Amino acid sequence: MHKLTFHNLGNADSTRIDLDNGMKLLIDFGDQRDAKDLTDKRVDLSQTLRDDLKQSGKDCFDVTVFTHLDSDHIQRSSDFFEFDHAKKYQGGDRIKMPMMWVPAAALLETNNKGDAAVIQAEAKHRLKNDYGIRVFSSPGMLDTWFKKNNIDPEDRRHAITRAGETVPGFSLDDQGVEFFCHSPFATRSDDGKRLDRNDDAIALHVTFKYAGLITRALFFSDLSYDVIADIVNVTESHAKSDKSRLQRLMWDIQKISHHCSYRALASEKGKSKTQPDETVARLFESYAQHKAIIVSTSKPIPSDDSDDQPPHRQAAAYYRQSAADQFGEFKVTMEHPSKAKPKPLVIKIDSLGVAIEKEIVASTAAVASATAPRAGNKR
Repeated sequence: MHKLTFHNLGNADSTRIDLDNGMKLLIDFGDQRDAKDLTDKRVDLSQTLRDDLKQSGKDCFDVTVFTHLDSDHIQRSSDFFEFDHAKKYQGGDRIKMPMMWVPAAALLETNNKGDAAVIQAEAKHRLKNDYGIRVFSSPGMLDTWFKKNNIDPEDRRHAITRAGETVPGFSLDDQGVEFFCHSPFATRSDDGKRLDRNDDAIALHVTFKYAGLITRALFFSDLSYDVIADIVNVTESHAKSDKSRLQRLMWDIQKISHHCSYRALASEKGKSKTQPDETVARLFESYAQHKAIIVSTSKPIPSDDSDDQPPHRQAAAYYRQSAADQFGEFKVTMEHPSKAKPKPLVIKIDSLGVAIEKEIVASTAAVASATAPRAGNKR
């Protein structure tokens, strides 16, 4: 069985992937909880992850992914992980990172501070010394950086994954999982000039295999609707010569972009429901699978527009309808299983397909586990 755990962190991200073979991957580390605030319902991410590693008999995650360097995806990383580039970030009970994945922008950004600066320094250190790192980049994006550091770009090609490529070292037959890179990538303007989206986060299409069932998930980090539209258009364009490429848009599980912001759907919020860009709409209306699950890593959905920050009720209205159209579910991390007592959202992938773990209180002293209706595709 594979498991995906989406932690209740407010408008922040950290998703743990537990593979059936025992491997663990962590996508982002946005530890937001205020330990001094006794009313804070966000999970204690550091303690939760340490407890999970201990229970699993492991002392680290096999892969740690930083999709981009915004604080809601990396906060307190410099306190939790061990970083090789400086002794001050080593020792004690820090969690080692045998492999880290970062976007090229993590190396190229300037004026980073705090956790972002620490992660950037570590990424540069590892890429220079050629170990424990994978960088997601469009072609040529890092060439200038390599040259400034007297490195032949071809000598680090093995550590680079470009859009349209799968991550080496993982396969459906061996690990039961495959990671396909959607972003960052390069597009071209009307005059033919290449536009590198240097600020793009890592966007992944993850395919799981278990007991002959194929399950697909999309992780779009904080991408805006125009970048998501580009991903759909580029993928569909490649499908003209390779129809199998369309599978990279299909999904049973989607962690929606940017904490249920309308900007992940369209340029306009809408009065009661966001009407998505027509290309983005295809992602939900043509590629979502039966009983698809949409996950919003966000605060509870508001009932009004008093706060301009996400989540936006109009975007949520579209996502709810989209999930309903597929007889699926729309889940909000700070509303699961209830707004009063949110807990990490766990999605299981097993021989019956895909299901959300649900807790049923059998008595005041016992809690039993149950599952939601299943999704998944036999292959």
